[in-house]
Amino acid sequence: MVKNRDYLKDIAHSCIDRSSKLGATDTSISVTNSISETVNFRNRRLDESDRSDSLALHLTTYIGKKKSSISSSNLTTDNLKILIERCVETTKMTPEDSLNSLPDKDLLSKDFIDLNLYDETEIANDKKIEYLKEIEDSASSNESIINTESGFTQVKSNFVLANSDDFLGSYKSSLFTASCVAVSKKNGSMERDYEFTSKTHLNDMLLPNEVGLAAAKKATQKLNPKKIDSEKIDIIFDKRISRGILSTFANSISASAIARGTSFLKDKMGKEVFSNAITIIDKPDIKKGIGSRHFDNEGVSTETLKLVENGILKNYLIDTYYGKKLNLKSNGRSGGSSNLYFDKGKNTYEELLKLNTRALYITETIGHGSNLVTGDYSVGANGFMVENGNFLYPVSEITIAGNFKDIFKNLTLADDLEFKYATNAPTILIKGMVVAGK
Repeated sequence: MVKNRDYLKDIAHSCIDRSSKLGATDTSISVTNSISETVNFRNRRLDESDRSDSLALHLTTYIGKKKSSISSSNLTTDNLKILIERCVETTKMTPEDSLNSLPDKDLLSKDFIDLNLYDETEIANDKKIEYLKEIEDSASSNESIINTESGFTQVKSNFVLANSDDFLGSYKSSLFTASCVAVSKKNGSMERDYEFTSKTHLNDMLLPNEVGLAAAKKATQKLNPKKIDSEKIDIIFDKRISRGILSTFANSISASAIARGTSFLKDKMGKEVFSNAITIIDKPDIKKGIGSRHFDNEGVSTETLKLVENGILKNYLIDTYYGKKLNLKSNGRSGGSSNLYFDKGKNTYEELLKLNTRALYITETIGHGSNLVTGDYSVGANGFMVENGNFLYPVSEITIAGNFKDIFKNLTLADDLEFKYATNAPTILIKGMVVAGK
């Protein structure tokens, strides 16, 4: 059972009080307790089972415009005294930065609606084992599957965020995750793929046989891939991959990247960066959402933002410090986006596949080939050749390349958006990308 709110609150308030007595003019602190339980299977046998219980704090003290931080997982009374003294003394020796401060008081969150992020259910280890057995039995029912790995993780967390401006916010959260990796082999070809399910509430997860069968199907579909010639061709990104485009966009509009001038979108506010059919939303108050939250890492209230509306860049992701560099107020995005997604498109999945007579459908990318400064994009990839909406054969050992300035302007969305992650995108078609093959 995770520590209750009062326990965490008492630690936070005592640290703030002691920091003040030692000379801190402002203080911010987070205290977190997280309990994680994991069971892993390999080839239908128990491989590992463990449990971790972490209790930690992160303390930041200010003296005027001087600032320093310290973290620890040792929260004994004696150690906390030493930590606070050390943090305050370090602050005194730190150079001043005129932008250092707590968030403006009027931006701090005051209303904490119930987002239903915590499931009281405790799933016993034997139930986790039953779930994983069914996953692996389902995956192994496919005769081409020669190896399976699966895991089930339950995480329960509670935390308190407080500061010397009388802000105090806290909430519990839970996360249940199960996954399966299947390895297929046939006619000398060997491939692997995966499926997973992750939800804040246990009963919302996929059934174990759904996870196992999906992993096996994806792994067998990739068998006996072909190599293709280099060409310029339309690319379709599977939903598992398309969200990476949105993640790159989010990183490129962070206030820190914009203020430092290290983003290819640094001068694009108010300009068209996508086609006018594209809207991008960050919504922190989705019930049961994996990325949902009541406030950001600084306690600033979070509200739904349209980051892009009809192709026009409308907002950055702004925290307090870099917001001041840009002469903008924080919009509650210290720590990044919350539930970020493309508003779904008008084409069905089937219609998107048929928009062009020939395209590459990408199911896996390899490496991290995004350059936020220039917008250049280049990654290894595997997938399938698609003609007239039909999957013809798997393709491997290719490299796809382009620039995000062009990618953003030339993408078309399907209407199959699902909320499986904190960042979500539907299936995406991108016109005219360069593919390097054999």
